Amino acid sequence: MSFWRALLGRSAPTKPDLDALFGLPSAAITLRAAAGFRPTGSGSVAFRASEGAAFADLEKDVTELLTAGDGPPVEQVTDDYGYTWIVVQSQNPAPEEGEKAEPDIAGLVTDLHAVNSTLEVNGYGPSLLCSLVGFRDDRERPLGLVYLYKRGSFYPFAPAGGTRRDNALELQVEAAIGQDLPLEKDRSRWFPVYGAPGL
Repeated sequence: MSFWRALLGRSAPTKPDLDALFGLPSAAITLRAAAGFRPTGSGSVAFRASEGAAFADLEKDVTELLTAGDGPPVEQVTDDYGYTWIVVQSQNPAPEEGEKAEPDIAGLVTDLHAVNSTLEVNGYGPSLLCSLVGFRDDRERPLGLVYLYKRGSFYPFAPAGGTRRDNALELQVEAAIGQDLPLEKDRSRWFPVYGAPGL
C-alpha cells in the first residue's frame, strides 16, 4: 500500500482474478449439500460491446472458439441496458448406469474463463461486467452465482419474481459457500441481474 493511500485510509482496488472462477465446481458441491441447489448447465458473461470491426471480429472469434468441434451451444443476447451476454450451455457427459445426467460445471467454468480471458488479453477487460452461473433447486427456484470482474468477487442472486429477490436465500447461500469462493463483502454491490441470460 502506498504512503498516500495509507494516509488517506484508501485501499488499492481489488484486481480481477479470473482463476477464482475455478472455485465454482467446489461451491456447486457445497451448495447442493447445504441448500439443495444444482447447476442448470447454463452460464454467461456480460460486457459492454465496443464499436468497430475489431471488436465484432473478436466476438465472432470467441463464439467460434467455443463452438469448434463438438463445443457447447453459444448465443449472444443484448439486454435492455445495452450489455452483451455470451450465453454458454454445458455439455452433459454420459451418466453412469442408473444415474441422472449432470451438467459439466467444470467444462462450463472453463468456457466462461476462456471468454473473459480472451476479452481481457485483447484489451477489453474494462468492458467486462460480470459472469453468472445458474442453479435451481427441487422447487425450481432460480439462483445465480455472479462474479464481478472489476471486484474479483462473487455474490449470490436469487430472483423471486418480477423485481423482487429472496434476500434470506442469498444470505443462506453466502454463509454456505464462503469457504469456496471470494465473496463480495459490500452487499450494496450485490446488484440485481433480473432476466439475465443463463439464469
